[in-house]
Amino acid sequence: MPAPHNVVKSALAEAKVQIGLWLALGNPTTAAIAAGAGYDWCLIDGDHGRTAVLNVLEQVRAIDGQGAAPVVRISADAQGLMQDVLDLGVQTLLVSGVETEADVNAVVQATRYPPTGTRTLSELTMRASNYGAIEDYAATANDQICVLIQVSSRTGLENVSALAEVAGVDGVFLSASDLCASLGHLGQPECPEMVGVIEDAIDKIKLAGKAPGIVTFKSDALKRYADRGVTFLGVGGDATTYAKAVRDLATSAAAVVQRGAEVVQLHDPNRTKTNRSN
Repeated sequence: MPAPHNVVKSALAEAKVQIGLWLALGNPTTAAIAAGAGYDWCLIDGDHGRTAVLNVLEQVRAIDGQGAAPVVRISADAQGLMQDVLDLGVQTLLVSGVETEADVNAVVQATRYPPTGTRTLSELTMRASNYGAIEDYAATANDQICVLIQVSSRTGLENVSALAEVAGVDGVFLSASDLCASLGHLGQPECPEMVGVIEDAIDKIKLAGKAPGIVTFKSDALKRYADRGVTFLGVGGDATTYAKAVRDLATSAAAVVQRGAEVVQLHDPNRTKTNRSN
């Protein structure tokens, strides 16, 4: 029995748009709700906050079988955690902290078994092989690992074509907020210069035959990115979605209660009597 088929990897190779949600809350319950909501992938953020491997495991278990594929973001300098995440059965990684071809080659090697890589073998004791039940896991796992690299800095942006061309890279994710900061446009991803920079990078990634990726929290930018050819498309996050929903609910509920109080006051018999006596 071979390693499970990676639907995200194959879809990106066919240039099919895969939409996903950023998971920052680190909660298995909210992860399960998100995974069953209709997204192609849900990304567990192991970069910000350095999510522990056991927390990743809890979220992966919650996501499994709900419809979305789990993706984990991790820093290139955390290769020990990278090994652990792969052993949990996660097949798609988004790796931050890369700027050069050497950085990217090291990441690709860390995700592959020898002779092409340096990933260590523990197939009888890891969840990825169902603890040895997937007998051909080690022989077939390399082909199902999807590596997405994150470009966040001016140096990475300058090298984006070379990074995308590294063998074993499936896609390049553009961190718009970090790139804005690096290029002197902090908090302005929609300014004309940044739009041009990002679109140029998307074109270079596509030219290399790899999947461009980005996340946006603005609905009006989604179609522009999809039309440009972004296929790994983050459409928001659990924390921002939850925060907006609960704030909107509080505002609308307060308005309803206030209107109700005004109606009650208008129909207060004591108030009516007083008015008549005047």
